[in-house]
Amino acid sequence: MRFTRRTALRGVLGGGAVSVALPFLDCFLNDNGTAIAATGAQLPVRFGTWFWGCGLTPGRWIPNKTGTGYDMPTELKPLEAFRDRLTICSGFKANTDGKGAVPHYTGSMSILTGSAPKGQGLVDFPTFDTTIADTIGTATRFRSLELTATGNPRDSNSLRSSAVINAAEPSPAAFYARLFGADFKDPNAANFTPDPKVMVRKSALSAIKEQRDALLAEVGTTDRARLDQYFTSIRQLEQQLEIQLEKPAPLEACSVPSQPAVTKTGTQIDDAIANHKLLAELLAHALACNQTKVFNMVFADAGSSLRKAGSTVTHHQLTHEEPIDEKTGCQPEATFFVERIVEALQTMLVTLDGVKEGDGTLLDHSLVFAHSECSFAKIHSLETIPMLIAGRAGGKIKTGIHIAGNGDPVTRVGLTVQQAMGVPMNEWGAGSMQTSKSISELMV
Repeated sequence: MRFTRRTALRGVLGGGAVSVALPFLDCFLNDNGTAIAATGAQLPVRFGTWFWGCGLTPGRWIPNKTGTGYDMPTELKPLEAFRDRLTICSGFKANTDGKGAVPHYTGSMSILTGSAPKGQGLVDFPTFDTTIADTIGTATRFRSLELTATGNPRDSNSLRSSAVINAAEPSPAAFYARLFGADFKDPNAANFTPDPKVMVRKSALSAIKEQRDALLAEVGTTDRARLDQYFTSIRQLEQQLEIQLEKPAPLEACSVPSQPAVTKTGTQIDDAIANHKLLAELLAHALACNQTKVFNMVFADAGSSLRKAGSTVTHHQLTHEEPIDEKTGCQPEATFFVERIVEALQTMLVTLDGVKEGDGTLLDHSLVFAHSECSFAKIHSLETIPMLIAGRAGGKIKTGIHIAGNGDPVTRVGLTVQQAMGVPMNEWGAGSMQTSKSISELMV
C-alpha cells in the first residue's frame, strides 16, 4: 500500500466500514514543514466559531491598553498562555436600525450575519461561517461540523437562512461514530438511529491493524512517534466513550422514582465541561486529518441555561437577579459560570495547540472566533460584546493585539475575519452596519 497525505486506513468492524484518516506527517511535508511535499500547497487553514451566552462582566475583561503588549484582564486570565496568539476586540456595537432588539439573539446574529434580525429566528442573511465554508470547505469530507456541549442540537448559530439551520451534534459518542464510520449515514436523516456502541465496543484501531502496522514500518522515527501518540489518543477517547455508554452497576439502596416531567438536559455545568472536552478532542482529530476545515462550537446556549448540580437556578437567571458586589464589581455566583466558560475556551485552545503540525500547531494554522451575544447580560447590552480571535490562521493575520472599536459596527470584525479566510469581498453588512473598513491592524 502506498501512503500519501490522502491515505485513510480502512477496515470493517461489526459489519460496518471504518475509516481512520491520518494527520499531516513530516513525510508528507517539505523540509521546512510549511507545505505539502507532493504539490507545494500550503498546509490548510481552518476556521471555527466558539460561542457562549450572557457575555462577560464590564470592567473585568477589557484590557487597559490597546495594541500589542496589552494587560490580561481578570476574567480572561485563563487565556494568559495564548496572549501572543489572542486578539481582543472591544468597543464594537451591534446596531438595530430601528428593529426591536431580541434579547440573547440580536447580538449574535448581528455579529454573524451583518444585520440585526427582524425578530426571533428571522434573519435576512446567512451566518458568515457558511460563507467561509463555501470558500474553503468544499473539498473536505464535511463542509463544516457543528457541535454543542449543552445536549440540545438546536443550540446552533450556524444557518443559511431563517429556515435552514445547521443542527449541532451534542453527543461525543455519536460524533465519534460519525467521524470514524466511513459510510455512516447522514445524522440529520429522519430515520437515523445511530448505535455508537457498534463503533466503540471494539476499538476501531483493531479494524485497521494490518494497514497501521504497514504504515509504522515505512515512516521515520519522528513520524512513528507522532503516529503512536495519535493512535493512543484515539484509543483513550474510545475508552472514555465506552464508560459513558456502559450501564451503571446496580445499587441496592437505589429505588426507581416516578417518571419526572420532561426537562431540558445537558446544561449542568460539569456535564457541559466534560462533553465539551471530549468534543474538542474529537474535533481536533477531524481538523488534523482534514476531514473538515470549518467548525462551530456552542459551549453555552444564548440564554446560558448552565446551572450547578442539584440547582435549578441558571447562569442567565443569576445575571438578572443577583446583586453586584461593591468590592469586586461583579455578581459572584454569575461570575462562577463566567470563569468556567473562559476555562472551557482555554480547553479548546490547549487541545488545538497540542496537535503538532508542520512548523507549528493546529492552533497556529487556525482562526478561532470566540464571541457572545451581549456585553452586560443584566441589561442585554449590545455595546462592547466580547469578541476574541485566537490562532494565527497560518500567518494570515497578526495576533496578540487589543483592538478598541470606539463604537464602530461589529461588522468590521466579521469582514476582517472573512477576508483573512480568503472570502472575496470588499464590503459586508447591511444598513448602518454595512462596512468596507476591515481592521488593518490585523491584516498581514
